[in-house]
Formats: sequence, structure tokens, C-alpha cells
Amino acid sequence: MAGKPFNNKNLKHVKRNYYYLVAGLQDLTIDIHKLQYSQQAFMEELKAGLHPEDYKLMEKLFLPHDNANLLNLLMKAGKPFDEKGNFSQAQIEENIKEPHDLPSYMMEFITAFKNKEPLMPDMLPENELTTLFYDEMLKLDNAFLRDYFAFDLNLRNIVTALLARKYDIPYEYQIIGTGETSNIIRKSHARDFGLGAEIEYLEELSSLVKNDNVQEREKAIDELRWSYLDEKIFFEYFTVEKLLAFVIKLGIAERWLGIDKEVGNEMFKKLLKELQSSYELPETFTEK
Repeated sequence: MAGKPFNNKNLKHVKRNYYYLVAGLQDLTIDIHKLQYSQQAFMEELKAGLHPEDYKLMEKLFLPHDNANLLNLLMKAGKPFDEKGNFSQAQIEENIKEPHDLPSYMMEFITAFKNKEPLMPDMLPENELTTLFYDEMLKLDNAFLRDYFAFDLNLRNIVTALLARKYDIPYEYQIIGTGETSNIIRKSHARDFGLGAEIEYLEELSSLVKNDNVQEREKAIDELRWSYLDEKIFFEYFTVEKLLAFVIKLGIAERWLGIDKEVGNEMFKKLLKELQSSYELPETFTEK
């Protein structure tokens, strides 16, 4: 009796164990004073030690750097090239001329941008590209990454909406993503966006946003990310998910190692610039 045709789509994701890599991980806290290695240096170690399929998962975490580089080059902004991305400057420039080997969402954005036919005409280019990015990440086969990007998207959108409400700034086109939760945040006038029962950390975010010290607020939001990661990997011991969470944490720790009062002020200015977008801030608004 003939068996069913082989279909690799029926296979579950293979969980590989990385005993040596996990055993050598540095104990991290968000307030750590010294790191054994940078994110980039650790990625080099992972490139040699991970199965290629698992390393590709790791690269997803660095696509936001590629997005920033693509926007920088497309819009001729003249900013320094971010070396944390997966793709070189030459590779991105080649794809701007003729899209061929970047992630599909990036090539779709390049084509629309060059043809002056935005896919989301009401959005700024950076929000359009970020929306395409998250829409793509929410389709990933790896449940840990898919859930993390969904969490991160909701976190960012809720903070954006709460801050915009606080300063009476329109935010509909600042909300990222095309999914149901993004659309609810975009349209709802309810205090909790009608999501209080679904998003358990929403009340905590509402409280955090009340803090006018941007540096303290941003750190508290990163601590929320940290707690989320701890919970998600509680039963992961030697898998790639454990390493994915570590790389995210490493990036957070690296960020806060380099932040001082001056950086905090720059964070505030960047935040307002992002929120203000094409809108004018109320005349009564003053920096806290």
C-alpha cells in the first residue's frame, strides 16, 4: 500500500540543543557594568556554532538596522551606516538600483518608493517600511520570534498612542502594523483601547507613560521587555530560543551601558520628533 507523498510542510520545527553555547552565556542584568562581548561579537560566535537555519532566525533580530540603513540610503539622509545590519552598504545600494536579494518586504518597499506609489499613502516612509517589516515577522514559523515581535509591536504602539494622547498629538498614522490589535489602537477612544483584558501589561504601561523623565520611562519599558523574555524562556534550556532571548537582552544591556544624561536628553528630542511627525506640537507644550 502506497504511503502519502512526503510533504516537509508537515514537519514540526526541529529543536536543536546548544549545550556549549548556552553554558558559556554571561549572566546578564539590565544594569550590568561590563559585558564580555558586544552583540556583533557574539553574533560572530553564533555564526560558527549555530545550524544555518537557526542562525537565519537570529538575523531577523537585526533587520531593524537594515531598515534604517535602507531608509537612510533611499532618502539620501547622509547618516552613518549602521554596521549591525545583515546587509552591507554595497548590497543595499545594488538593490536600490535593482531589487533582487533583500527580504521581500524590503524589495516591495524599494519598488513602491522609487515609483512614488506608497503602499500606505497616509504613513511616513519609515512607518510604512516598519509596518511591512512587522507584518512579515508576524508570519514567521518560529513561535518564539513571532510572539516576541507581536509583543514588541503592541508595546511600541501602545506607548506611542498613550504619549500622543498625553500631549494631544494625532497618532492614527503613527501606529504600526495592519493587524487587528494595531487597528484597534489606531481607532479606539477608550482609556485602555478596549484591550485591557487581552494585554496584561497595559495598565503598567499607562502608569509608566506618566513619568516625564524619558530616560527612566524608557528603562522601565526595557525592563518590561526583559521580564517578558524571562517568562517566555523559563522552560527553554539549551535551545535557539534561549539564545535569541539572550541576544535581545544583550542589545538592551549594551544600550543602557552607553546611556548618560546627555543621551537621555537626545532620547527625549528623538521621541518628540517621531511623535510630532507632520503635526505641530501644542504651543503650551514644554520639555519636562
